[in-house]
Amino acid sequence: MVLLPDLFDGACQITGFNMEVNSGLIEKYFEGLTALQKKQYEDLAALYTYWNSRINVISRKDIESLYLKHVLHSLALAAIFDFKPGMQVMDIGSGGGFPSIPLAIMFPDTEFLAVDSIRKKLSVIEAVANGVRIDNIQVLHSRAEDIRNRKFDCVVSRAVAPLKELWQWTQKLIRNNSEVKKQYMTPGSDETIPCGLICLKGGDLANEISQSGKRPRIWEIEKLFEEEFFRDKYVLQVL
Repeated sequence: MVLLPDLFDGACQITGFNMEVNSGLIEKYFEGLTALQKKQYEDLAALYTYWNSRINVISRKDIESLYLKHVLHSLALAAIFDFKPGMQVMDIGSGGGFPSIPLAIMFPDTEFLAVDSIRKKLSVIEAVANGVRIDNIQVLHSRAEDIRNRKFDCVVSRAVAPLKELWQWTQKLIRNNSEVKKQYMTPGSDETIPCGLICLKGGDLANEISQSGKRPRIWEIEKLFEEEFFRDKYVLQVL
């Protein structure tokens, strides 16, 4: 049950949210959602509107575009990768919970750890997760470079830092991609298993990629989602 429903409904009315229309953007691209998943995505509007007015985790001018610019953008990873039951995924610099919150709803049997150095942002993630009954996400107040003795099947990020720094911070935390694929890939399938470092990025990335010294695999999000917002938005994977 979502907490403080009257306050949430009022917040949505003030910002002009049409929850049915906005959450329907998710169903436009992802068929077969359960009734619970549909309700969880729908309830994100009220929860983020409420908590963002108290702890700013999303640009105030962007809150009305929550589903397009934050939820669906995060789910570009779900349109590419098959997150498997039991997988351990770290979201570095998670901020208000993107991409981990939308992914945790989409993949309820995958375990997510949202990591951020700012504790109050993690409080928003905890409140949202509790409000929509997400039980496969935990939070950790830390810098990624300070994490020790942990290994993850993959690390995801969204607009956190240049690729070079992201790789330096996380490479020691990521399991060998061959081992991950061997454990989770169904023999004979063409599924894309998430492994390595997976980033959501935008703009001209040529210089950033060159400075990183890596050769990431790149997907154009505008080929996944037709909305104009996704032009020059990309998913990068470093193995």
